[in-house]
Amino acid sequence: MTTRIIALSDISFEQWCPLWQGYLTFYQSTFSDDQTKLSWERITNPKQTDMFGFAIQVNNKIVGFVHLIPHMSMWTSLPYCYLQDLYVKDSYRNQGLAPQLIEHSYAICKEKFDRVYWLTHESNQTAQLLYDRIATQTGFIQYKKMLH
Repeated sequence: MTTRIIALSDISFEQWCPLWQGYLTFYQSTFSDDQTKLSWERITNPKQTDMFGFAIQVNNKIVGFVHLIPHMSMWTSLPYCYLQDLYVKDSYRNQGLAPQLIEHSYAICKEKFDRVYWLTHESNQTAQLLYDRIATQTGFIQYKKMLH
């Protein structure tokens, strides 16, 4: 198995979109086509400095992605980097691809950011087994208020 991690800007919308739809299905979410296209345009726009991401390729097939959003913090001199989305296609799971995407994110972020952090749903026990090995659970509980 030959794997390679590449910038999302180096793949096509058609390669990314089925994976994005799989991710949304996993979290029982839906996006309009317009929002999906807007999200793709944002994360692949070279002028966009507050979003970036990577895809993982296995034997020349794109099978997963990671989306990252940097932001400033009151708590540190360096900004934080929020790992907003991480997805690997079902048939490629449990092959070490998600850890590769996370480790790649760590390497890219190491000099520029104080930390990489993310959330996962409490029901996603499989992901938590990985996350408990490669990061520290903070104990914080998320609250949100939808405004729109």
